[in-house]
Amino acid sequence: MPARLLVGVELGGTKCIATLADETGQVFEQHRTPTTVPSETLPILAEHVDLWCERHEISALGIASFGPLDLNPNSAGYGQVTNTTKPGWSGARVLAEIAGRWNLPTAFDTDVNGAAAAEMHWGTGKGLSDFAYVTVGTGVGVGLFVNGKPTRGLGHCEMGHIRVPRLSGDTASSICNFHDDCVEGLASGPAIKSALGGRSFDSVGADDPVWHGVAHAVACLCHALVCTTGPQRIALGGSHGASTAPAWPDRTTVAIEPEWVSLSA
Repeated sequence: MPARLLVGVELGGTKCIATLADETGQVFEQHRTPTTVPSETLPILAEHVDLWCERHEISALGIASFGPLDLNPNSAGYGQVTNTTKPGWSGARVLAEIAGRWNLPTAFDTDVNGAAAAEMHWGTGKGLSDFAYVTVGTGVGVGLFVNGKPTRGLGHCEMGHIRVPRLSGDTASSICNFHDDCVEGLASGPAIKSALGGRSFDSVGADDPVWHGVAHAVACLCHALVCTTGPQRIALGGSHGASTAPAWPDRTTVAIEPEWVSLSA
């Protein structure tokens, strides 16, 4: 019996990816598009989904998006982006615009929960029931699974916006529109860029003081995770993770118990 065909759509802060694959993980087609505004980005993603659903027998569709998201199926706003720092995306009807034409089994969750689920299936979280994936990119997000399921309640995990104590002498401006001292405001890609003051990532050495504040903020986040939900492992990744800015992940793993933390490409 051939493997079932699946469609996956990821919406990130700077780019989106639509993928046609099978349940074994073999990828047949993949398309990338910049994340601009909903009226431009969502129709492009929907076009890929529509084409694949018309041409193939698709068994299920998965959508993982940046947020915050309304994940309550009983809510009038289910499937939408709620109040976000990304201009123009508050209220965007992500689920309806991408999947609305097709009566398919559909999973809808945050982009970081999608990444965490992938790590638990194929990567560093395999075999674990309690796992956290911390991504540092355009924002800072946490994909959090407890007892084998993504956390729910009032909403999904938004630990990138927990407030952390600053290091002594840290006067860097927060880039978060909502908080002066949250992890995303101090350690995301745009926050690092702001702290570099015009210097490029490539020109900054591993011992540069700019990494102290980044590592401290992410270490505080990991410490809070360990003290609250007790994940069996925390993976650090994202577009500004170990592969592009190796100084801060190394400093972070030194600041907390290293056996809990792994670096994800």
